[in-house]
This record gives sequence, structure tokens and C-alpha cells, in this order.
Amino acid sequence: MTWVKVCGLSRASEARAAADAGADAIGLVMVPGSVRVIRPDVAATIAGATPLDSYLLTMDATPSEMLDLADFIGVTGIQPYGRHVSAVIDAAIRAGLRVLLPLAVGLERVSLLEVADGVTPLLDTSDPERLGGSGRRFDTDLVDHAGRDWVLAGGLNHENVADAIRSAKPWGVDASSGLESEPGRKDVNLITRFVEEAKSA
Repeated sequence: MTWVKVCGLSRASEARAAADAGADAIGLVMVPGSVRVIRPDVAATIAGATPLDSYLLTMDATPSEMLDLADFIGVTGIQPYGRHVSAVIDAAIRAGLRVLLPLAVGLERVSLLEVADGVTPLLDTSDPERLGGSGRRFDTDLVDHAGRDWVLAGGLNHENVADAIRSAKPWGVDASSGLESEPGRKDVNLITRFVEEAKSA
């Protein structure tokens, strides 16, 4: 059964809806300038509202900054962007945190052969203006999966996720903007329908 992450949550009710629907993980955005950024105390409340794995999304965080935030919020994993990613991943693995490594897919082929063991690649649509949440899909034929687990993101919603899973055969899926009633605000009904469609594919 496909692993499902609901990303960019801003309220505890969204996390509870994800858990009730059968999701496996949530994402909490700590990226300045993102429409989905939340304060650490809000992130801690959301993470504490559900037994699901929770992933901390950071930009340019140092290993010590990441570890401090992860400890304060109580997350079980990270999804790092920007500078220091390699050092942050090393620190996270030593601390027992799960790691999703974001990889942008544009027009060039992407190989997962060199992604380190203990790290799960998360493939999203390349966008020069933002890290994710673009609402656009990429050509999954450009990805050399190398026989390993990977997570599909980019332009997924309850209407297309089942077809995307059957076509690309990812280990997991991740959605954010496709589950919103407005930018930065998740729709509980869309979360539920997305998770149900992904799990039944």
C-alpha cells in the first residue's frame, strides 16, 4: 500500500483529518517566505495532535539549527532544502531522524543511483520561483528509480493520484497545494479524499 504524506499543514485539525483518513505522515513548513510557513510553537502543536510521522521542512538550516527545531517541535523526520543539506542529513541520521531528500525534476533525466542509503528521495517539479507546492506535475519517465523507494510529489490531488500511482509506481506520494481551499489553507475534505484515493490505488 502506498505511503502517503500530507504537507504544509497549518492547523491541528488538518493533522487529525490526515490521521483519520489513513495517511502515514505530515509535513510542517519552516521555510521563510513560503505561503505555508508556520511558527515553531504552532508546528509543535500540530505534530503533537497526531501519532503520524512528522517531517520538518527547512531552508538553509545548519545541522544545529535543524536539530534544535526538530527537538522543540517533536518531529520524526526532516526534508531539507538549500545550503548545508548534506551536513543536515548526516546529523539527522545520527539523531535517528528519517530523511526525505527533495530532488527537482525539470527537462533532464534524474537518477536515484547516488542517493545515500537511509535517505528517501522525494521528487517534485522543478520551479525557479518556489521549492514545492507548485501544483504542477513532471514527466516521471525522466526518473531512473534504480530499484529504490521514492516519493512522488508535484500537482497531485484526489482526482489524479490513483492514476499517478498506477503509472509511475512510486513507493509514496506527497501533496500540498492540491489539498487547499486557498493558498496555505488545507481543506479537510480534500485531505480525506486524497488519502483514500492514494491508499486504494
